[in-house]
Amino acid sequence: MSDAPAPPRLRDLPLDDRPAALGLSDAQIAALRAGLSPAQAERMIENAIGVFGLPLGVAQHFVVNGRAIAGVPMAIEEASVVAACSYAAKLARASGGFTAGSSAPIMIGQVQLLDVPDVEAARARIAAEADALISWLNEDNPSTRSRHVRALRLETRILAGDPPMLIVHLLYDCGDAMGANAVNTACEALAPRLEALTEGRANLRILSNLSDRRLAWATCTIRADLLATRTDAALPPEAIAQRIVEASLFAERDPYRAATHNKGIMNGIDAVVIATGNDWRAVEAAAHAYAARDGRYTALATWRTDAAGNLVGRIELPLAVGIVGGATRVHPAAQVALALLGVKTARELAEVIACVGLAQNFAALRALAMEGIQQGHMALHARQVAIAAGAQGEWVERIAAQLVAERNVRLERAQALLKQQTPL
Repeated sequence: MSDAPAPPRLRDLPLDDRPAALGLSDAQIAALRAGLSPAQAERMIENAIGVFGLPLGVAQHFVVNGRAIAGVPMAIEEASVVAACSYAAKLARASGGFTAGSSAPIMIGQVQLLDVPDVEAARARIAAEADALISWLNEDNPSTRSRHVRALRLETRILAGDPPMLIVHLLYDCGDAMGANAVNTACEALAPRLEALTEGRANLRILSNLSDRRLAWATCTIRADLLATRTDAALPPEAIAQRIVEASLFAERDPYRAATHNKGIMNGIDAVVIATGNDWRAVEAAAHAYAARDGRYTALATWRTDAAGNLVGRIELPLAVGIVGGATRVHPAAQVALALLGVKTARELAEVIACVGLAQNFAALRALAMEGIQQGHMALHARQVAIAAGAQGEWVERIAAQLVAERNVRLERAQALLKQQTPL
């Protein structure tokens, strides 16, 4: 059980009061409200014409490794994700929250060598010179010498086929950066020396987004007595837990279900990755490749029951994220998001993100196994439909409530209700 006080219920506060309730300063609030300016966007990408915004919400109740987090920022347009993560985190909090860990922030750079006359001899020469090459990258080459990131070692692989390829892996400790720029620079610098050693020709020189040396994992326990809600109180807790376990097993055994299972996980993960200015495309690629690492696509998160009948969940996936460099340094809202999380290292950020993925997975499985995904999603989606129909002010909630009551959340019905302009 966490000793941290329960956070304020943001949904009960007016929009303008929520940032201050999280302890954000006036400057941080201004950064969130102003977001990225067109002038800043012009410096970040080519041919900029403006800024495209996403809703930025905060998931609450997260306790990670004993530390209560004021709020987990999530940039996402899909209704119910923030609420679902908050709900799951609240249930996990009753058992002490999430326990998370991570491996060292090691990324892999690849140099593709072709036309190598004697592959085995080339591998032997690389192995003999590996320490000298690593020392050159870390100490003697101006473009790769750094106090923050370091080359660690070289590995070689042979890819059979026509033509055969000798692939050199450069393992890099990226510290608190995601590391793409550092690794790519090192691969470019190393390629001519590898060509000389192997008498081959270097083609691609780039990092791999399958960052399987840079993993994060998380576990949590959800007490069985907390599983039931008013809508399913007739079911005993053990029956609800069994349904969630069965849903987990479905995803573990079937790639068609696993794809949707993992998509739900990424709903939560991507939202935090985007909010903190990290590369969500790289994280997505790594996650799905890792899910198929044994030759069969499977679930990233699993659920079982313990001896007391409580649910125990676990997630593990590659999470190459940073707290320095890239958009995290230049996007004002990303800087506020990192401050709100209170993380001090890239590994700590990855651990929090893994917890969010596990929370989102639990909430989705529980909804699917009980009332179905639409019931919990319907009320939030109905607001969007009401707004799309042209509703404003109090009419948004009134029309949304009617759509849900009728179980007819459709744009045409919302337009008809709005046209009536009579009390509902």
